Amino acid sequence: MQILFIGDIVGRPGRRAVRELLPGLLKEHGVDLVIANGENAAAGFGITRDTVDELLECGIHLLTTGNHVWDKKEVLGFIDEYPNLLRPANFPEACPGIGHAVIKTAGGLPVAVLNLAGRIFMHPADCPFRVAKALVEQLRRLTPVILVDVHAEATSEKQAMGWFLDGEVSAVFGTHTHVQTADEIILPGGTAYMSDAGMTGPHNSVIGIEKEMIIERFLTGMPCRFEVARGDVRLQGVVVGVDPQTGRAHSVKRVNLRLKE
Repeated sequence: MQILFIGDIVGRPGRRAVRELLPGLLKEHGVDLVIANGENAAAGFGITRDTVDELLECGIHLLTTGNHVWDKKEVLGFIDEYPNLLRPANFPEACPGIGHAVIKTAGGLPVAVLNLAGRIFMHPADCPFRVAKALVEQLRRLTPVILVDVHAEATSEKQAMGWFLDGEVSAVFGTHTHVQTADEIILPGGTAYMSDAGMTGPHNSVIGIEKEMIIERFLTGMPCRFEVARGDVRLQGVVVGVDPQTGRAHSVKRVNLRLKE
């Protein structure tokens, strides 16, 4: 089984990259299932019903999110309608939406996806490690194939989660920093790990935003409106090969494709 996980999709350029580059990726890698982090898909911050529908129509089977999931308030009114749109499972129970789901490939194989938020340099949330332990025990009763999106700032926290879940899940991939790392590995217990899957969007930018705006913010400390950049649009992510019987990963490969202008 081949699973493609797409790194944080940023704004219209990111959605365009998915629309134009995903079909070729599916064919090249024989992908059975596509998962993507979509929390920045609407103008760089948050998601809307239209952007969710657009990405699902492009061939993504499930969307994860993170700390920006509530940035567009309209999501509060529709997130419960989408069983394949997740918010972090360690958000308060009173939050709308769900933090994990089991979906099936076209061949009928079940795959569980768990969405977690980190706590270091992030908004307050329940302990992702304790939440992960409890939910993974439940999900393993349904399928051995489990992929975890840990949406976190600190690499140390992501690495710790990878080792914590090694042998219990198929893959732990980090999101949030928008900078793809080169540390993809299969841990001793058979769990694929990568600190950050990267960013699907404009790379002639500072993590997807116009450079000048970010630099001005650093120089002055004053608030300003951020706008999604446009140049050097790429689709970044990772393809993991998993044994559907055991849930152990047997391959992991970075993806970094540039969209032709």
